[in-house]
Amino acid sequence: MAETVAKTNYKWRVVDIVVAAIIAVASGVIFWGWDVVCAAPLALFEAVTPGFEGLLNGFWLFAGPLAAIIVRKPGAALFAETLAAFLELTLGNQWGVGGSLIVGIMQGLAAEIAFAIFAWKQWNIGTTILSGALAGVACWAYYWMTNPGWNAMRVSWYLVGSIISGVIIAGALMWALHKAIAATGVLDRFASGRAEARV
Repeated sequence: MAETVAKTNYKWRVVDIVVAAIIAVASGVIFWGWDVVCAAPLALFEAVTPGFEGLLNGFWLFAGPLAAIIVRKPGAALFAETLAAFLELTLGNQWGVGGSLIVGIMQGLAAEIAFAIFAWKQWNIGTTILSGALAGVACWAYYWMTNPGWNAMRVSWYLVGSIISGVIIAGALMWALHKAIAATGVLDRFASGRAEARV
């Protein structure tokens, strides 16, 4: 129960900013690394059926849900996903401002909405999975809007793939990662770490 409903404390501390920024920077480097190697996997998945490559989007969606579930402050998901996307863009990639920063902001905002729905009081695997799923929807929305030539089948496959990828990679996997990190004791200054210590 302690992990599900926590005492509301919306005030950010310096340590919250630092940890959210660290998560964002690490995520941004991973995003950029995935940019470098993703061409072949994307082409392979797209060859199965156009839109199927949405299943790989989770590798760009996880910064927001991870930062939110660790820091547990309003805006953490948006902050981390946006900063990660900015770093990814700064390091240089094939997607440009739109495919990096703009979509990153959209993904971060969508990931944030999952926690906002519950007034930033529900910190469990369900909200984390919802956060990943909504980030996937935002990713789909950006690429649908910027690719008006996509047919209905591709749009549908891309949506389904993005949601599944968000649920698994940005949601369930980030929840498991947060639990593993908390178990080491390094998050004792956070509600997420103290909740793990009580389990």
